[in-house]
Amino acid sequence: MRVVVAGVCVSGKTTLVKELQKLGIDAYNVAQEHSTIRSLWNSKKPDILVVLDAKLVTIRQRRIVPWGQERLAVQHERLVDACEHADLYLQTDDLSKEDVVRKVLEYIGRNKHVQDYD
Repeated sequence: MRVVVAGVCVSGKTTLVKELQKLGIDAYNVAQEHSTIRSLWNSKKPDILVVLDAKLVTIRQRRIVPWGQERLAVQHERLVDACEHADLYLQTDDLSKEDVVRKVLEYIGRNKHVQDYD
């Protein structure tokens, strides 16, 4: 089963992918928020597409970023196609790293039949 993770900058994509990979899950971070190719997320042919999101206030609590709401709006626009096709969308503002991983693993567990058709 291949899990592709897309989302805005500093939403937790890299952390999630690393944790899933540690568990033996074929997971990839796709920098869709930086691409004008609307379906870049689909280049890895995911069985499950996870989209992570965060508000600017949360992003700034997590990391120093030199950009503001305008750039976040651009990222959201670039993620429209991924959001429309997402199997799981998580707003990570109020979630710990562990919560995000747990929610994705729960989703995978509930949808394990997806890998049965690969």
